[in-house]
Amino acid sequence: MIAEVIVDVAAHPIDRPFDYAIPKQFEVLVEPGMRVKVPFGPRKVLGFVTGIKDSSEFDPARLKSIHELMDVVPVLNKEMLEMANWMKKQTVCFEIDALKVMIPAALRAKYEKRFVLNGPLEQLAEPLRPYFKEKPFLRSQDAVEVYGLLKKELANGTIVADTDISQQTAVKKVRMIHITDSPEQLDEIDIRPNAKQQIKLMDYLKKNIGRAVESSQLQKEAGVSLPTVYGLVEKGAATMSLMESYRDPSMLTEIEKKESLQLTAAQQLAFDAIDSSLNQSKTFLLHGITGSGKTEIYLQTIDQVLKEGKEAIMLVPEISLTPQMTIRFKERFGDMVAVLHSGLSAGEKYDEWRKIQRNEVKVVVGARSAIFAPFENLGLIILDEEHESSYKQDDSPRYHARDMAIWRSEYHNCPVILGSATPSLESYARAQKGVYELLVLEQRAKNQPLPNVEIVDMREELRKGNRSMFSVQLADAIRERLEKKEQVVLFLNKRGYSSFVLCRDCGTVMQCPNCDISLTYHRSSELMKCHYCGYDERVPHTCPECQSEHIRFFGTGTQKVEEELAKLVPDARVLRMDVDTTRNKGSHEKILNTFGEGKADILLGTQMIAKGLDFPNITLVGVLSADTTLHLPDFRAAEKTYQLLTQVSGRAGRDILPGSVFVQSYTPEHYAITLAKDQLYEPFYDQEMAMRRASGYPPYYYVVNVQFTHEDLMTAAGYAEQTVRYLTSHLSPNTLIIGPSASLIARVNNRYRYQCLIKYKKEPKLAEVMQQLIKIYRTDWIKKGATLSIDMNPTSVM
Repeated sequence: MIAEVIVDVAAHPIDRPFDYAIPKQFEVLVEPGMRVKVPFGPRKVLGFVTGIKDSSEFDPARLKSIHELMDVVPVLNKEMLEMANWMKKQTVCFEIDALKVMIPAALRAKYEKRFVLNGPLEQLAEPLRPYFKEKPFLRSQDAVEVYGLLKKELANGTIVADTDISQQTAVKKVRMIHITDSPEQLDEIDIRPNAKQQIKLMDYLKKNIGRAVESSQLQKEAGVSLPTVYGLVEKGAATMSLMESYRDPSMLTEIEKKESLQLTAAQQLAFDAIDSSLNQSKTFLLHGITGSGKTEIYLQTIDQVLKEGKEAIMLVPEISLTPQMTIRFKERFGDMVAVLHSGLSAGEKYDEWRKIQRNEVKVVVGARSAIFAPFENLGLIILDEEHESSYKQDDSPRYHARDMAIWRSEYHNCPVILGSATPSLESYARAQKGVYELLVLEQRAKNQPLPNVEIVDMREELRKGNRSMFSVQLADAIRERLEKKEQVVLFLNKRGYSSFVLCRDCGTVMQCPNCDISLTYHRSSELMKCHYCGYDERVPHTCPECQSEHIRFFGTGTQKVEEELAKLVPDARVLRMDVDTTRNKGSHEKILNTFGEGKADILLGTQMIAKGLDFPNITLVGVLSADTTLHLPDFRAAEKTYQLLTQVSGRAGRDILPGSVFVQSYTPEHYAITLAKDQLYEPFYDQEMAMRRASGYPPYYYVVNVQFTHEDLMTAAGYAEQTVRYLTSHLSPNTLIIGPSASLIARVNNRYRYQCLIKYKKEPKLAEVMQQLIKIYRTDWIKKGATLSIDMNPTSVM
């Protein structure tokens, strides 16, 4: 029998299945979807079995054999193998990258180079023997001092170089103590009168005859130490075993079971439409204003799916939304819910994934990668906030969770729900054309009015002499809410203390030495940091150019707002939620729980607080600068601004108390801001679509972004030039190629970036031409230090 194996080597000539003979002892075990260790050139690498056949076109005598099985049951099912193949073509990536993205990080191989003893220790040179005395191998990183000696021994054949492949995380096991069920056996055990700990433990064992208890729990309940437990186990009072256990990504709150809510007439219509299509591959766009009760529709539809014995995937865009959403799901479905998001440790993700694979759960709630949950009988997939750009993966394979969801829905014959108060233009255009079925919720679920939104012209504030980041209206409104003991959310689309550090005498802005971007000042650590490559340095006392001492901080960041708030409302309890305050595990939950319990008055944050938050006591939302995303050189800038303002406004007045929103802007007349005021999606859609049609951008055209980077500016520009010439000669005349030009941030991590855009409506040769371009790059340009990235339908072209 022959196995077709995709090996873990990301290189163009190797991006195909290789044939390996299956040794006799493995024949009954090997199945497609398993991971194996195979010889590849001089080393052994990990591979995925993608198929099994009876014969090979290669000489059977020369076929290498599988060295080792990494799994006993396949980690990827038939569906995942097919999806990886489809993904490879759609996103122009290596098949091994597509396969690896589908399994948790814990199952991705860790390669360790090592030197292994190939005979008796006495053969080795004297200085090397101590290194191999304890164990018959030496890890490469521990051998730096003796590389010269090792090289000689390698030549002699007394040691061999080897690659050890291991999983990055092991299965968690706990020590179980099985107390004997024979009282006579316990009575026969002899304990010295002065062994007080053993006497104490014996009393406990006699009261718990026949019980199996975790060692740590037994120690706690009996009040004894582990050596005492070992002592009595040796005397035959109990036996000990290791039992597999799941790591618990526990929520910080106790969860009570909750029943379904009564649906409104509009919710019922939407629910019925989905319910009648539960066994069809169909995509619904659920367009409901903020607070219209989309989540309740999701919950009740999933309930129907579970009653049919099927499974469901619920995707949310931000890790910060996961805790709230998970709680709501666990209140309904209890232990049938698994959670997958980037805030979990590798071990926790692995355990949640194993629960899914073993059919121990029926619902998965998670961020983008949860779309690969290995369910075998999917009945429903939901993408909440479907417009979010975080559903698109930034690096290879550059997949979009929405495309994966629709592919899986066709495979399983089940519906997909795309939910949003501000759908992406592409999705809404598809709904208008009838590709998706549009379901609309125009009223809030509890019939509350939308919050009253006021747009504040900050130019007027400046003219009146107000140089603060808070307009007079917003400052008054904050004080008023705090007096009423109501809560406030302040939104700023940045983190750090201020945007940049500038010399007021010569105008020098402190730049990152590795990237063409200014450094951001962080007050808490007194550092200037680059948010692209991670470089940081202390704030200089004098200007490096003119030695002036007039160094000042410009722009506004969350830390600076926090400081200003302390002056404006000194007694207010302020919580800050941005990337800096949520680095630690569980910090999202802690901040949201503290705010939800009313232990803080003001929640100040970046994008992560703009959506999903549902707290009844929030009556005021302040958007400190609506222009941050509006003036970016990106064709989606207006769309992103409209979506953000609508979402953040929707956090106010979600219960009985009415809500108000203040949007501060220096361009208050822009249609993205004026139409977000009343959540008028259709007029915004019409106006933005007219702009897209005029400039030839999606949804009227498809876009591909091709980017080159190199350490030398002229080399990067040269490869981009060659690429444009190649594309122009091979693609049809109707396809537009824009560029090459320097990327918006022209240098990141000391690599210069050039890009070109391909815009097309129909391009039958695109896939073939892209594959050829990658072939040229991988056979020639890569050797000269260039990198090429191809992003099909990018969410941003910056």
